[in-house]
Amino acid sequence: MGEIQLALLNAAHEATDTRRNFRRELDAELTEFHCPSGEFPDDFRYDGFVVTGSRASVYWDREWIGRLKSWTGDAIRAGLPALGVCYGHQLLADVMGGRVKAMGEYEIGYRTVEQDGENRLLEGIDETMTVFTTHSDHVCEKPPGATVFAKNRYGIHGFRKDRVFAVQFHPEYDMKTAESVTAGKSDQLSEQRIDAVLEGIHAGNYDAACEAKRLFDNFLAYVEEVRAKRLAADCGPNEESR
Repeated sequence: MGEIQLALLNAAHEATDTRRNFRRELDAELTEFHCPSGEFPDDFRYDGFVVTGSRASVYWDREWIGRLKSWTGDAIRAGLPALGVCYGHQLLADVMGGRVKAMGEYEIGYRTVEQDGENRLLEGIDETMTVFTTHSDHVCEKPPGATVFAKNRYGIHGFRKDRVFAVQFHPEYDMKTAESVTAGKSDQLSEQRIDAVLEGIHAGNYDAACEAKRLFDNFLAYVEEVRAKRLAADCGPNEESR
């Protein structure tokens, strides 16, 4: 059937690290669109799509954010499997009727997240996960009909609704990205807080967080199943994706 075709909706204003990280982790044919520059797919010919992180907030009044919400909503209705990460997690929640708001604080650094062990996106990953986080907004109300499968004291860290999966944490980060993102928060966090987070960015924590990278392969396996069922449906009775 050929390689999986994904639209990578890069919402990062400085796209280079985000592009590198997702291209490293996703073993698929990626067509990238830099959304803040006004780049968007013309159609829904892909097997699925991924929405990345961003320093933006989903509730900002920006033309590109409105276009991103419109395209992702149409893509979801068209049946494309989706994966949202951090900002992407929040945007997909918003598009499907959930609610996103500012936290009034910052979650940043390697943190522990609990997952229920029942969602296929995190199959094979420990129920207590080490993950890298950096966000000051969160999904405070899940979309109607969605299942929350991961959380910590800061709130929802993973949900699924139909063919849409989303996680608040950053499984794609390498140590270089974690360090540069943390150092770049000097306008929002104290020097002491930044130093404390930087001290936690070391090989031990990174190695532990690498377990969560398995979700990328799990997502691709799901996309492959949906694609196979869609092709089979073209030759026979319709079969819904489980």
